[in-house]
Amino acid sequence: MSKPYNLEERTFLFAKECRIYIRTLSKTTSNIEDGKQLIRSSGSVGANYIEANEKLGDKDFLFRLKIARKEAKESKFWLQLLNDLNPDQIYLSENLLFEIEELRKILSA
Repeated sequence: MSKPYNLEERTFLFAKECRIYIRTLSKTTSNIEDGKQLIRSSGSVGANYIEANEKLGDKDFLFRLKIARKEAKESKFWLQLLNDLNPDQIYLSENLLFEIEELRKILSA
């Protein structure tokens, strides 16, 4: 599957795929709570990138990118945790981990 060049679309697809992944997990207390955290942080990556593009100035742009990068790191944390605790779903989480690392690198450039 080729990835879109539009970063807004790419971050949207990442957040969407995270939500699909979470639905596949067993409904344990930790999966539910960790899944909620992943939903928040994965959506925040794209939302803050969109906000950065609607900047009020250079400082605002850099601030929003920094937040998007921080949320990408947080998303990676929750994905790694869910990945380790749900090895039966590793094929789904590994793709998401690869994508969030790529997004983090792009946001850091």
